[in-house]
Amino acid sequence: MTAHVTIVGAGLGGLTLARVLHVHGIPATVYEAEASPEARAQGGMLDIHDGTGRPALRAAGLTEEFRGLVLEGRQATRALAPDGTVLYEEDDDGTGGRPEVMRGELRRTLLASLPAGTVRWGHKVRAVHSLGGGRYEVSFADGTSRVTSLLVGADGAWSRVRPLLSGAVPEYVGMSFVETYLLGADARHPATAKAVGGGAMFALAPGRAIQAHRESGGDLHAYVALRKPSTWFDGIGPGDPAAVARVAEEFAGWAPELTALITDADTAPVVRPLHTLPAAHRWDRVRGVTLLGDAAHLMPPSGEGANLAMYDGAELGTALAAHPGDVEAALTAYERDLFPRSAAAAADASRLHALMFGDDAPHGLIRMFAGQD
Repeated sequence: MTAHVTIVGAGLGGLTLARVLHVHGIPATVYEAEASPEARAQGGMLDIHDGTGRPALRAAGLTEEFRGLVLEGRQATRALAPDGTVLYEEDDDGTGGRPEVMRGELRRTLLASLPAGTVRWGHKVRAVHSLGGGRYEVSFADGTSRVTSLLVGADGAWSRVRPLLSGAVPEYVGMSFVETYLLGADARHPATAKAVGGGAMFALAPGRAIQAHRESGGDLHAYVALRKPSTWFDGIGPGDPAAVARVAEEFAGWAPELTALITDADTAPVVRPLHTLPAAHRWDRVRGVTLLGDAAHLMPPSGEGANLAMYDGAELGTALAAHPGDVEAALTAYERDLFPRSAAAAADASRLHALMFGDDAPHGLIRMFAGQD
C-alpha cells in the first residue's frame, strides 16, 4: 500500500493526480489556498492534446465526461494583419486533435470525480520544512500544519515545495499579457466578433500582439501581448482608464475592430507577466517529494502547459500504483520520464514564442500553421 499522498495545489495537475490515485485506491489530500472552487475565474479556453491531456483524462477515467465539455467549432484558427486583413484561415472540420473546453468546466469535472473532503480549501501554504528521514511539515497561514512522508508540489510557478528540490527561480521573459473580455460580442461588438471568427485569432507583430478566442455564449477572451519591462505594466488594472489607454497606444494604427478588445473591454484588464524556469530544469532525487506542472517546468505559453500538468499528474499517479509499497521506485520512474519530456516541451514553447513575437512575426507562425516550418 502506498502512503497517503499530500498534494499542494488544486489546479488541473494536482486534481488529475488525486483522481488517478483515487481510481487506484490510493488515499490523497489536496491543499489549496483558494477559499472555494468558485473563489476566482479559472481562465478561458483550453485545447486538450492527443498526446498529453487526453491520455491523462483516460487514466482518470473521465473520457466521456470530457467529451461532454467540448465546444464544437473552436479549433478554427485565423491570423490577421494589424489592419485586419486575413492572412491565414483554417476552419474546424471536426478532425483536429485539439478539442477545446472551458478550463473552469474541466476543473469542476475533476473536482466532482473526487471523494468529498479530498480538497481542503483555504489552506495557503506558508512554509514547507524537511524533518529528516523523508518526512516534511507543511505549515499553513491559518496556523495549522501537516506532516507527511509523500509530498507533491502542484502549486505552480511560485511553488513553496520546489525549494526542497531545486534553487531555480522563475525569470521574467520580457513580455506580459494583458487579459480582457468582450461579453456577448456577437450582439454588442459585431465587427470584433467577425474579426475573431469561430475559434482562435492571432494578430501579431514583432514584440506585440492581440490574440483572442471565442468562448461559450459568444464571449471573446483576449490576451494583449507586449514586450516591455515588467514595471511598464505597473498600475494597469481596475479603475485606471489612463493605463488602459496606454496599452491601446501601443497599437496605434491597428484596425479598430482589433483594438476594441482593449478599449471596449467589459472587464478590468488583468496583467499576466510571463515567467519561465530553465528549459532543462531538473533536480536530484530527494526522498518522498516531487513536483508536477508549472512547479516543475514553467515555460512560455504554448497551449501545452495545462496538458503537461495533467499528464504529469496521471503519470505520477500511475507510477505510484505500479510500485505499491515502494515510493522511491515510483518517484524515480516518474522523474526519469518527466525531465526529458519537460525539456522537449520547453524547447518547443520557446520556439513558438519566437515565431509569434519575434522579428519575423507573423510570418513564422503562418508558415507553421501551413506546415511549412
